[in-house]
Amino acid sequence: MQELWGRKVLKKEINQSEQLEIASLTLPTMKELAENKIQCLRCGQIQLKFTVQLVNQCYYCPECIQLGRVDTGQQFYHLPEPDLVKRKVSFVWEGQLTIGQQQVSDELVASVKKAESRMIWAVTGAGKTEMLFKSIHYSLECGYRIGVASPRVDVCLELFPRIQAVFPDEEALLLHGKMEESYRYTKLLICTTHQLLRFYQAFDVLIIDEVDAFPFVDNPLLHYGVKQAVKPKSSLIYLTATPTEALTKKTDRNELKTSILPARYHRRVLPVPKMKWCHRWHEKIKQGISPKSFEDTIRTLISKNDVLIFCPTITLMDQLGKAVEKSFPETALASVHSQDSQRLEKVLKMRNKEYRILMTSTILERGVTFDGVSVIVLGANHTVFATSALVQIAGRVDRRKEYTAGEVWFLHDGCTKAMKEAVKQIKKMNTLGLERGLIDEV
Repeated sequence: MQELWGRKVLKKEINQSEQLEIASLTLPTMKELAENKIQCLRCGQIQLKFTVQLVNQCYYCPECIQLGRVDTGQQFYHLPEPDLVKRKVSFVWEGQLTIGQQQVSDELVASVKKAESRMIWAVTGAGKTEMLFKSIHYSLECGYRIGVASPRVDVCLELFPRIQAVFPDEEALLLHGKMEESYRYTKLLICTTHQLLRFYQAFDVLIIDEVDAFPFVDNPLLHYGVKQAVKPKSSLIYLTATPTEALTKKTDRNELKTSILPARYHRRVLPVPKMKWCHRWHEKIKQGISPKSFEDTIRTLISKNDVLIFCPTITLMDQLGKAVEKSFPETALASVHSQDSQRLEKVLKMRNKEYRILMTSTILERGVTFDGVSVIVLGANHTVFATSALVQIAGRVDRRKEYTAGEVWFLHDGCTKAMKEAVKQIKKMNTLGLERGLIDEV
């Protein structure tokens, strides 16, 4: 019954359910509270009883129903993690960390040894994954169970082969809602944050990548899952380029150890976004017109690089796409968004230089790298572009070792606080990188 180690699952979720009554512990699915309320013990959310009562008089949880219905007529099955067994683990990586990366890596290992939590605040393109390798190796050799979780499936899909290549003899599992293979017990797991709701006191080390990303940020359901998934004595590691206010406050109060890496491995400054007025951009796009200042910016940038254009809504992007095609008839271009069935193919074509212009929603604000691109954020003053989103978008430029003079432009008709804060944060990191001797140029 290894599949129950560190898990908290329903009977229908278990492969060998006929052995359950003998082999496992049972845990309640719901907890009755005062004032006619009831709490789900998978996601932690509280409901009024009369709103979640079924015809059979049981109560269910509507919040995490996408993982399968939980109600008071069921129970969870669980087995605690086995005792730790030290072992030798193959570690295959020929890369070399920069001075800044090495310092963060060492601090992370120290936190794992002390079973303390830590935030890694590293700029976009700093090489966060490579900084994890040493602590993952140390943990595996100690017999620890390690989880690496991200809010987004595409980030998990990118992380899994990279981590697997470094630990080629280690059995690892990629766990997400669309996976086809059955769950099995492994010491190394890469998963979406939603999948953590099925674990209970499982991980000695749990790494949460992109903690500021949707849907994890400000999501009490997923934060409850994280707390339930780690052992009482464990290390919880947060990775981010744009930390949330809650995490920075914990850092300021010395409640959370924090490592800051303000520079990329290639030792160049982060591209600072440039502001450009784009008069009545919203109205013009709705009329099927491509704003002149927008087209002028494209022509300037495309002479040196491909261009990635971020649009605030899918509807506006579709309207803009037709206008841009008319203005650039001989330029290979496309648009992509989260509901696009050809999303992966279009991203690959952009990587392969089959497109010169790619228009996108915020779906490509993080977790993707293109060689030789410049970025335009059209309507940067739209409410969808929060400070963290703008910093991430700017971080798509100049991620590779080879310099291509990529630029970032915020086109707007009214500068917002989010835009100013994004520029301020990027400049602050550049200043810190220079002060620490991690950047070679101004």
